[in-house]
Order: sequence, then structure tokens, then C-alpha cells
Amino acid sequence: MKTLLIGGYGQLGTAIRRCWSGVEIVAPPRSELDVESHEKIDAALRSTSAALVINCASFHDVDRCEQEPERAFAVNAYAVYDLARTCARHDAALMTFSTDYVFDGALRRPYAEEDTVNPLSAYGASKLAGEVLATAANPRTYVVRTCGLYGRAERPAKPSFVDRILESARRGEEIVIEDGVVASPTFVGHLAAALQTLVASNRYGLYHAVNRGPVTWLEFAAEAMRQSGIAAAPRPGPPRARIAPRPSYSALESTRLGSLGVTLPEWREGIRAYLAQRVQEGLQ
Repeated sequence: MKTLLIGGYGQLGTAIRRCWSGVEIVAPPRSELDVESHEKIDAALRSTSAALVINCASFHDVDRCEQEPERAFAVNAYAVYDLARTCARHDAALMTFSTDYVFDGALRRPYAEEDTVNPLSAYGASKLAGEVLATAANPRTYVVRTCGLYGRAERPAKPSFVDRILESARRGEEIVIEDGVVASPTFVGHLAAALQTLVASNRYGLYHAVNRGPVTWLEFAAEAMRQSGIAAAPRPGPPRARIAPRPSYSALESTRLGSLGVTLPEWREGIRAYLAQRVQEGLQ
């Protein structure tokens, strides 16, 4: 199945290109294919005859989204809507990604797909709008909510959370992590593998896809340092001053993927797999 990949050089796009097998993936750089360019998307679908479009492009700077809500909705909602309509016209399926930030954190347990959404920020609201608009425009749409992605990007905008922690710790810096924030950090290699299985199912709809098990970012950082052989441990810190509000509990439960027989590994295994990848690439 020929696949057109938008945003193919960030963490998730890189993992999809590396992990997917038996699939012809066309991944033009952003300079050639911008998710906001209707003309370029239409031309790419005509020239490739892709059966599936994967949209990894997003405006995901949460604080900047709060300051620039029109921009957030332009990229995360309206462009995704136009992309979904264009895919429908070309008889192509669409996979696009959303976020744990569509929830407010009040539930205090991992969120399943059917739980009530209530985004606290412009970023979360824009991603939720993208979910609704894409599904309305093209019934052959996979909407995948995920959380706390980390991994290697071919063209990284900035280091992942794990990379920042390990590099700071190895420089002897004290690591201070806001305590009490619960999420589902997810290794992009595990996510990419699960996504190919999901596509093979032809079961369109809304899915959560994360490494199993809720964990605080403090616990996650401590485990990453422990597995890396770093003797020091992170210190709990107070809430950070931020522009956009964030849920204090946004772990996800991959309920619908589980019903398809797809299970991502537990979060500690995600760290282990990523550290092994770093070793293979000579980074550890």
C-alpha cells in the first residue's frame, strides 16, 4: 500500500519510515509538502495515488498555542479538515494524531476513548477540533491519541525529554522534575509498530495508543536514569510556571487497540527499547 507521509522527519515520522515493512512510503520534506497547502496536498495525492495519508504535522508548542490560538486552529484543525476532505476526494484513508490534552485530568485514572473530553488549553481544543472535523470529512479516518512521545528524529526540532534528562545528568547537573503529573510516555518505535497493525485491520475510528501504565514524569525520569546507569536521581520540584494550563493526570488507556489484539509494551520497556536504540546509534 503506497503511503504519503506528512511530517515524516520528526520523531514519529522517522519511526514510521524505519519500522514499517512491505509498504512504499513517500515522505516529502516540509518545504515540498506543507499540511496547510491544499494545492500541494492535492498534487501529491494525484502524483502518488497513495491509498493512505499519515499526518504527523502539528503545531504542538502548548504555550505558543495559547498565545496564538488562531494559528493553533489553522494547523491542528482547519488544515486537518481540508486534508481529510482531499483524501476523501482521492479515495485515500487518513491517519492523524491527537493528544492526551483533550482531557482535563479530573478523572484521576487512565482515560479510555469513550471518556468525556474537556481540553484546558488552546492546544487541546485545537487538536479536539481536528479530530471531529477529520472524522466528519472522511469516514475512512484513524484518529490516534497518544502522549509524551520520545525517540530519535532525523531532523529534530529539539531533544526529546529522555535525551534532555540523560544529557543534563551526564553533565552533572541537578535534575528537578515537577512532581505529581501523571501521563503515558510513549516510545515512538513501539507506537509505529502498533500503527501498522492498526492500518492492516481497516478498522477506522478513534484510538488511544500509548505504552502501558500510568507514571509520573518524576518516576519516568528516575527509571530512565537508572536504566542508563546514572547513580543520581531526579529531585521532585514544584509546579512550573506556564502560560497554558495542563491536566495533572492525562494517562491514556489503549482500550480499542486492545480489542483488536494490539498491545503496546509497558512504559519501562519503552525506555529499555529506546536506550538500546541509542546504543546502536552510538549515543550511549
